[in-house]
Amino acid sequence: MKVLLLKEPKDRDSGPDPYIQELGLYGFEATLIPVLSFEFVSLQSFFEKLSHPDCYGGLIFTSPRAVEAAKLCLGENSKNETWRNSFKEKWNTKSTYVVGKATASLVEEIGLIPQGEKSGNAEKLARYICAREAPNSSPLLFPCGSLKREVLPTILKEKDISLECLTVYQTAQHPSLQESLKNYFSEQGIPESITFFSPSGVRFCLQHIQKFSGDFINQIKFAAIGPTTAEAIEVEGIPVSCTAENPTPQDLAAGLKKALHL
Repeated sequence: MKVLLLKEPKDRDSGPDPYIQELGLYGFEATLIPVLSFEFVSLQSFFEKLSHPDCYGGLIFTSPRAVEAAKLCLGENSKNETWRNSFKEKWNTKSTYVVGKATASLVEEIGLIPQGEKSGNAEKLARYICAREAPNSSPLLFPCGSLKREVLPTILKEKDISLECLTVYQTAQHPSLQESLKNYFSEQGIPESITFFSPSGVRFCLQHIQKFSGDFINQIKFAAIGPTTAEAIEVEGIPVSCTAENPTPQDLAAGLKKALHL
């Protein structure tokens, strides 16, 4: 049973992508097509802010890319040594908030202690933060992407939780996306299910999927990695057959099994 995953591949070289691996255990033949490309920006400014932990009340990471930006900032030997010997411990006296296990894992790699990973989306993480941070305290540093949604900043602002946003990566459509989708549909045919992993993925992919699947689009069960992505699909008039309870390979696999009546 063929399923198409519209997401970036696993960043590290330690084995297969966990979504493809987990879906394989359920008998799914999963194919992954990268949707987005990223350009990191403002890294010097980001490093300067990371070098002044006393100015902030904590950190917020809502995507693996934001943590990758931090890794790039700290990549030079002298900076890395300063981070390990001084700044890291100071940041660990504060909170580092994250969404999802993938982001939490990367945060641990740079020596920080993540919390809030089970919140699952920005809205739930914002509520989690509001329950733990005092109003009008030092700002939380929020490295983010150019397409960030305003859900988290809005909720924190309502509770007088100060936030300092810094765009550290810009998001665009992957240059080979259309060609990859065209090749998939011509070679593999119509998949039983397609999973979107972000609202921007919906925006970049849906028109191509509608073109290449034609009248067969109604046969496809569309799935979302979370409620925000599900909402983006439904806004386009496409019914969502499955929304993962949490953004994990296990929850997506369980949801697809149920949606496809396996």
